[in-house]
Amino acid sequence: MSDYRLHCFALSGNSYKVALFLQLAGADWESVFVDYLGGETHTDRYRSEVNEQGEAPVLEHNGLKLSQSGVILDYLAKTTGQFGPTSDDEAREIWRWMLFDNHKFTSYYATLRFMVGVKKSEETPVTAFLRERAVGAYRIVDKHLVGKDFILGSRPTIADISLAGYVFMPEPTGIESSEFPAIEAWKARLKQLPGWRHPYDILPGPTSL
Repeated sequence: MSDYRLHCFALSGNSYKVALFLQLAGADWESVFVDYLGGETHTDRYRSEVNEQGEAPVLEHNGLKLSQSGVILDYLAKTTGQFGPTSDDEAREIWRWMLFDNHKFTSYYATLRFMVGVKKSEETPVTAFLRERAVGAYRIVDKHLVGKDFILGSRPTIADISLAGYVFMPEPTGIESSEFPAIEAWKARLKQLPGWRHPYDILPGPTSL
């Protein structure tokens, strides 16, 4: 059995955050497919045996079961000694951006991507609102990355890995990537890191409905 077991599925950018860390860290890991589209996370078995919150990803390691991608990334950084902070100031800065990611950068974009890119929903006031909010969050990150290789500067951290959860997902959302040149340059640098793989190459399950 591998050192790490990741309960995940291909359409989940939050799953990709953890899978990407494991890939970049050269960890010994395996995926466990979660049939999210088939309702697995709503079952009593899943909520009693895997995650009471009914979500993925879930990481198993050394007898622990960890959920919430930010918690998992923090745990992995500490246990592997990779992509974590080197000072208290860096630790605060990492969490500042990871919280921004979960509340703004990923949350609006991920919902928009699922509605428009995955479910092929018609344009509505809801999708317009989500796009406006996602674009606002992207502008903040794009401005921050000007003159920087990564979120904290010259080296990647779990802040970058968290923010990268959905940026490589291919589904259209009505947001033009050309509007965010610093993010595009950052994505290109991430792709050059040893071990980087596209989410659909490392996560199990269908990539469309």
